[in-house]
Amino acid sequence: MQTLINGPAGASHHFIFAHGAGAGMDHPFMDVVAENLGEAGIQVIRFEFPYMVKRRDDGKKRPPDRLPRLLEAFREQVVAQGDGHRLIIGGKSMGGRVASLLAAEEAETLGIAGVICLGFPFHPPGKPERFRGEHLASIRTPTLILQGSRDTFGRREEVQSYPFSPAVRCHFLEDGDHSFKPRKTSGFTEAGHLENAAERMASFILTF
Repeated sequence: MQTLINGPAGASHHFIFAHGAGAGMDHPFMDVVAENLGEAGIQVIRFEFPYMVKRRDDGKKRPPDRLPRLLEAFREQVVAQGDGHRLIIGGKSMGGRVASLLAAEEAETLGIAGVICLGFPFHPPGKPERFRGEHLASIRTPTLILQGSRDTFGRREEVQSYPFSPAVRCHFLEDGDHSFKPRKTSGFTEAGHLENAAERMASFILTF
């Protein structure tokens, strides 16, 4: 299973969608988002980073590849898409961070029109001093960040204090955690947040 594809083959907009650090491209979160975007007429291409491919082959858990290898693997997927359509890239957590780093460095060269980050891992939980979003202060590629308001990798009050470039916009999913799951007492639902996220993603993608 090298890639998973949702949406029409002749779609004018393609979205390359990368997984997070702990789960592969067929995680239910990834499935729901990809299916919703596909129904909106966007072709979604999911792939796995090398360490996850190895895990799938032998069942042994591994830590993520080092950042240069993650960037290389993402770049390979972008190049494989070729020309002839509008290309947006993004991912869940780690996958979104890698996408944003790639766009910050090579968007013009690779023809990347936009970036979407779902649950950006701004810092490890409980360690705000280990900030991982420096490049978002200068990124020029239009970037949409969808973040649970109580995400331990970057809560709303933290994220709103960060110095983002004018190209970055953030939307918060009320009471959502790192996977957008709210508490039952909040009045919101995980399904509702995922639907909301997919709608906002589709609207962003189709503006290009």
